[in-house]
Amino acid sequence: MTEPAPFEMPAYVIERVMNKRGRLRVFEQFEPAKTALVVIDMQAFYVTDVPPAVAIVPNINRLARTFRARGASVAWVKMTAGRDGQSLWPLYHERFFNPANAARHRDNLTPGAPGHELHPDLEPMPEDIQAEKSRFSAFIPGKSDLPEKLAERGITNVAIVGMLTNFCCETSARDAMMLDYHVAMVSDANAARYDEDHNIGFTTVFQSFGDVVTVDEMIGMLR
Repeated sequence: MTEPAPFEMPAYVIERVMNKRGRLRVFEQFEPAKTALVVIDMQAFYVTDVPPAVAIVPNINRLARTFRARGASVAWVKMTAGRDGQSLWPLYHERFFNPANAARHRDNLTPGAPGHELHPDLEPMPEDIQAEKSRFSAFIPGKSDLPEKLAERGITNVAIVGMLTNFCCETSARDAMMLDYHVAMVSDANAARYDEDHNIGFTTVFQSFGDVVTVDEMIGMLR
C-alpha cells in the first residue's frame, strides 16, 4: 500500500517564519471541547484513483478516534456539485471543464450517487458532523453548512485533513483563519495527486494561516 506522501518544510520558509514571528508554532495546544477534525472531500469519486488519498485513510481514522476519545468533534465535509441534474457551480462547470468532464463531475458528486459517498474504509460515527459544500472552501457561508454546524458546538479550532492538499484543504485553511478559527493542517493526513502539489499546499499556510503538523504532533496538541 502506498504510504502518505512525505513532507518537510523548506528551510527558507522556516527562516522566513522565524524572522516574522520568532517561533515555529502559531498554537501550542487546542482545547478538545472547542476543536474539530475537519475531513474534506474524502469521497469515493475523488479518493479511488488517487493512491496518496487512499494511503491517508488509516491516519484520518486514527485521528477521528482520538478526537472523539478526548472530547473533540469530527466533521465530514462532502463536495456536492449537482442536484436534480443541475450544476450548483455553473461557472466552474462551464468554464473549467469540457462538457463531458463537467457532467461527470456534477453527476458523480450529486447526493445519492455512489461517488458522493465517503470512501468505504473511513469510519464516520453517528455523533459526527456531516456537512456539504459546493465550492472548494468548506468555510464560505451560503456555500457550505459547516460553519453553522461548528458554531452550534462552540468550535473555534480546526484540524484540516483530506484532499486535495493544495485545493480544497488549503483553501479551507485560509478561509478558516480569516474567519478567526485557529487552524492546523495535518501533513500526513492530507493528500494531493503529485508530491509537488502536496508540498506547495503547506508552505503558504505555514507562513500566515496556521500550523502544519504531523498526526502525532496534532494528537499532542489536543490536550
